[in-house]
Amino acid sequence: MTDLISFLNDLLWGSVLVYLLVGVGIYFTIRLGFIQFRHFGHMFSVLKNSRKGDSSGISSFQALCTSLAARVGTGNMAGVAVALTAGGPGAIFWMWVTAMLGMATAYAESTLAQLYKTRDMDGNYRGGPAYYMTRGLGMRWMGVLFSVFLLIAFGLVFNAVQANSITNAVHAAFHIEPVIIGIGLVILAGFVIFGGIRKIARTAELIVPFMALAYLAIALFIMFANIEKLPDIIALIFKSAFGFQQAAAGGVGYAIAQAMINGVKRGLFSNEGGMGSAPNAAATATPYPPHPASQGYVQMLGVFTDTVVICSATTAIILMSGEYVPHGGVTGISLTQRALSTQVGDWGGIFIAVAIFFFAFTSIIANYSYAETNLVFMKMRKKSTLMLFRVIFLSMVMFGSLANLPTVWSLADVSMGLMAIVNLVAILLLSGIVVKLTKDYNQQLKAGKLPTFDVNDYPELKSQLEEGIWDNTKTK
Repeated sequence: MTDLISFLNDLLWGSVLVYLLVGVGIYFTIRLGFIQFRHFGHMFSVLKNSRKGDSSGISSFQALCTSLAARVGTGNMAGVAVALTAGGPGAIFWMWVTAMLGMATAYAESTLAQLYKTRDMDGNYRGGPAYYMTRGLGMRWMGVLFSVFLLIAFGLVFNAVQANSITNAVHAAFHIEPVIIGIGLVILAGFVIFGGIRKIARTAELIVPFMALAYLAIALFIMFANIEKLPDIIALIFKSAFGFQQAAAGGVGYAIAQAMINGVKRGLFSNEGGMGSAPNAAATATPYPPHPASQGYVQMLGVFTDTVVICSATTAIILMSGEYVPHGGVTGISLTQRALSTQVGDWGGIFIAVAIFFFAFTSIIANYSYAETNLVFMKMRKKSTLMLFRVIFLSMVMFGSLANLPTVWSLADVSMGLMAIVNLVAILLLSGIVVKLTKDYNQQLKAGKLPTFDVNDYPELKSQLEEGIWDNTKTK
């Protein structure tokens, strides 16, 4: 069984998903007229008014923080170190490229999630890939398949992995017994998830900006303290990406391939553009401007923040420390901890432990919100069913705090990979609708109007959308 999981993991992430995700990113970048570059500034304009919500939906800012909570995890610190040691500094360049392409894919899937959202029994917005597969494509079986893969990955396995990361880091820094850490995690996570989607959003809204800004502040301090090294490091990243650094020693093609494969793989895994995870958060928002495309812009910013901003911060910490050794034995979170301690002293290791706690804990609670949305889709919405799932969810957190997880981690990778394939097929089939909505939004924007979605302009879509959600956004 372990060999089969490893084989599927290598097949998916070693070739199939790399080509598929990058290809879909290029496709949407071209079809949407390089939207992530042309409208880069507009992402921030939308964010300025993103704190508006209503009785049915959370604010766009809360939806962004929830998606960032899931995106920004231990991979932003450990994953970058792995990419550097396996693929060289050039891997970071390819992480950036992957993020810029992933922004267009994230825009497409989040716009669709907004368009096809529904209301649950409590009147809250729900949506995501399973919903647009059912309503937009008329393929409920596809939505169920996606939901099953998501529940395995985000509902169960990833929580064990994140809990394991927290336990190892806190135990190493503070020498607290793993069982105590696990019990504490279960109590904290239970307190949040039993409060429902809105409590998860409020928690993410408080923690995510704080943890991201604190981590960036440390990285900026290190950059300014070593400002003379910055030009050489940037040059090293670009030279390594295209093999110039290895030209004298030969093997240029191999070096470029390793940089590209490791950078693309870690970039895709970190920013989740196209995976189908973030749209579950995007759909729960009340968008402003009141148009599905506005949430696409907000979620594009999430991909940019995760990979171009936060992963670059980790890169600066490692490459400026002098601790980086190509293909060295020290990698992952150990390399990041050692690099920071070299710069700021012994408290650097404690800071990383605290950062991992916040990064991974918010990932756990955001993962639950994704899982609950897909349980509701599968009509498992009884309170007793949700209660049972929460108990199983928290049990996986406890299990992860105490267990060794290499096989579990591989299972999560496989589930996430299969989930991504199903989602990418769906958004390609629905790409024409994404293009229509984008043109509508941008035409209104150019005319000086507040972009507002009017369902009456799309008679072909009206029967696919839940009644009452988009009917009253515009009065003629």
